[in-house]
Amino acid sequence: MEWYTTLLIGIAILFALFLSGAPIFLAFLFAILCGVYVIIGPAGFPMFANSILDTVSTTSLASIPLFILMGELLFRSGTMDVLFDSIDKLVGRVRGRQYVLVVVLSAVFGALSGVAMAVAAMLGRAIMPGMQTRGYDRDIAAGLIVSGASLAPIIPPSLLAIIVGSIADVSIAKLLIAGVVPGLLLGGIFLIYVFVRIAMNPKLAPSNIASERENVAIGEQVMALIRILPFAIVIFSVMGFIMLGIATPSESAATGVLGALITAAIYRNLSFRMIWDSVMASITVSAMILAIMAMSKMFTQLLAFTGATSELVELVANLGFGPIAMLIIMLAVPFVLCMFIDTIAVILLTIPIYQPVVTDLGYDPVWFWLLFLVNITLGAITPPFGYTLFAFKAVVPEMSISDVYRAVWPFVVLFLTGIGIMIVFPGIATWLPNLLG
Repeated sequence: MEWYTTLLIGIAILFALFLSGAPIFLAFLFAILCGVYVIIGPAGFPMFANSILDTVSTTSLASIPLFILMGELLFRSGTMDVLFDSIDKLVGRVRGRQYVLVVVLSAVFGALSGVAMAVAAMLGRAIMPGMQTRGYDRDIAAGLIVSGASLAPIIPPSLLAIIVGSIADVSIAKLLIAGVVPGLLLGGIFLIYVFVRIAMNPKLAPSNIASERENVAIGEQVMALIRILPFAIVIFSVMGFIMLGIATPSESAATGVLGALITAAIYRNLSFRMIWDSVMASITVSAMILAIMAMSKMFTQLLAFTGATSELVELVANLGFGPIAMLIIMLAVPFVLCMFIDTIAVILLTIPIYQPVVTDLGYDPVWFWLLFLVNITLGAITPPFGYTLFAFKAVVPEMSISDVYRAVWPFVVLFLTGIGIMIVFPGIATWLPNLLG
């Protein structure tokens, strides 16, 4: 059987399992076990077992459960409420103030959790009702919350960045750092869009700026700033240590957990029950992610064994497309796939195929995989299938799913604009990582 026939059959089986609603782990497990038996035979099962062992014993992946635990501690301790209230006091009186608040909170919460669905649900529950009551445009508010929450997987610490970096065999530390400037760029693009829309149609935001927020005395603002300072412990213990070259991502994740515990203690929200619940939730999610990554490693080995890896590289070389044309094609494929299947499934399906092609085309690995990361993050908010969309809809029941779809499309265009800027100016993604050496 030709390599391309084997590859197409395998992908078809995976798609059928994904669309049937089967869990990603079980879908990959079934397809890979069938592939091992058909292609290699029973002798291939020890190789499968070794792939699982290699994955779960990879020290760099220790950052995954630790970052998950850090986010769980911060959310379950209620410290996010303190952060929300303090930032609300610090944002000044400007037209469209709540829009600005959404973007700022999205960036900060994203830097503390790394999970888009959690940020979308929290902001949808906490800020969306007040925005509608004050007269803000519902569609812009919904689109901004969903797209702002999608900054979480881009701004470090990002679980998706760790997964992508591990599977693509690129520096996790550099990929994490690479998300800082693009995340800020996208946040700035969102704000520019909102302010332009308000200038064109003032009815999109309340005209009475004074009603946006009660007078906050200087002393209250100073106190709000002081209350935020403990969060600097968490952020510095994660990103500061990486940028200074003091710690690896796994080590910085461990210090991030310690910082989250200290922060919870400072706010007097630290309890044994809270820690226990956070650990249990982290174990469940981490086990699922590590199992999925073990399947991805075996999938990569099967591709190499069938000769698909080398044949794909040769096929791309013979197409005659330029690097930019190939880049657009390689980004378009996961963008479309994410509209219909889970983001993690797309990662596991495409990275083993893309990795040798990226090397052959000579792309900067940090730059390409950062673009890939932003692209699949965008896939989580593109209709009809998007976990972030569904998380927001769950906490804002008065909006139909079609309303949410309509609200998010302008921000999909803004995301694509940001990706285009990063393609034209690669330094946006590579400048900070290059400082690490």
